[in-house]
Amino acid sequence: MEPDRQGPTLRRQLGVLDAVTIGLASMIGAGIFVALAPAARAAGHAMLISLVVAALIAYCNATSSARLAARYPTSGGTYVYGRERLGPFFGYLAGWGFIVGKTASCAAMALTVGCYAWPAHGHAIAVATVLGLTAVNVAGVQRSAWLSRVIVAAVLAVLAAVVVAALGVKEAVPVTFSDSPASVPGVLQAAGLLFFAFAGYARIATLGEEVRDPARTIPRAVPIALGITLAVYALVASAALKVLGPQGLASAPAPLVQVVTVAGAGRLAVAVQIGAILAAGGSLLALILGVSRTTLAMARDGYLPGYLSVVHPRLGVPHRAEITVGVVIAVLAATADVRGAIGFSSFAVLVYYALANAAAWTLTPAEGRPPRLIPLVGLLGCTVVAFALPLASVLAGLVALGLGVVAYGAHGRITRLRATP
Repeated sequence: MEPDRQGPTLRRQLGVLDAVTIGLASMIGAGIFVALAPAARAAGHAMLISLVVAALIAYCNATSSARLAARYPTSGGTYVYGRERLGPFFGYLAGWGFIVGKTASCAAMALTVGCYAWPAHGHAIAVATVLGLTAVNVAGVQRSAWLSRVIVAAVLAVLAAVVVAALGVKEAVPVTFSDSPASVPGVLQAAGLLFFAFAGYARIATLGEEVRDPARTIPRAVPIALGITLAVYALVASAALKVLGPQGLASAPAPLVQVVTVAGAGRLAVAVQIGAILAAGGSLLALILGVSRTTLAMARDGYLPGYLSVVHPRLGVPHRAEITVGVVIAVLAATADVRGAIGFSSFAVLVYYALANAAAWTLTPAEGRPPRLIPLVGLLGCTVVAFALPLASVLAGLVALGLGVVAYGAHGRITRLRATP
């Protein structure tokens, strides 16, 4: 039985600058403040190689996602692309992986805000942050884009200050290939951790129904946002390695705070902490947007309750989906420390992008298919890096996807029973 895809549509309000800033707020988020240390632990001196690997995979994914988003400019991202190009099951699997993985990411970002802002009351701050940003999203996507622009400007200013402070260090820690041995599995694992911080460009695609002239805007916004992010990450990672060295970076609980402190610019430590809070908040703001839009798309197709498919008549946003997603994230942030689920989230996101590349492979030249090598490298890269993550993360991700498959089978059976006279 073909799902009903009719329903109220969202308003097309976002231009190239809005889409780029939402993507930047997703990518230049808490990852740059927390991912460098575990990446250095995994890859040592070869962390910059891991950054290049992650960027290459992200570029392939971004190109595939941009071509698909231009072809299918509706909310839902790879859920829609998988459904249209690979079949309902693969679309559902992509949507399920995105919602489950990114919901965990949302809670992690909220807890990051709480831990930096007021560690003694981290869970309460996290819940308040989720509820506040959910209210911003419900108020309208234009307000979200405006707030994202402010956050991106502030975080970029903080990161620029970190790089400048590092450049002033005359006696840098030498980076050698003997003090921190690296291995191919370590490089790939670090690439998976760093890829987590690149993954925000999907937010642009999931907002496809709210972008003006999507066939032109999305293919422009995605590579611009990704290119800016790669440049920022490369500069900051190089600065951190210069000041702390691979071993010092690997052991730093707050890497960028440690960088400015060792560089003799301790007065910037508070600014870096504030930047981390803003970055995590910006990531959370954009993540809630993306998860709620995928929830909207799956509700339209009957895989989630139809209650979630309603669009507010005046604000033009899926307010019920946004509020529901916000409540679920708030409950997670209040009851659990989900920062350990970042690996699980990375696994689910890599599966999501693997399906995006598989969908892009099926496009025809008339539909704007990218060169075949791009989706092929993206698909293989996502698969290899996903299974290079820690075993616990891989197993948790497979269990979560398995539960989604069971739910899909149950939904199909109920649908067939209802259709039987």
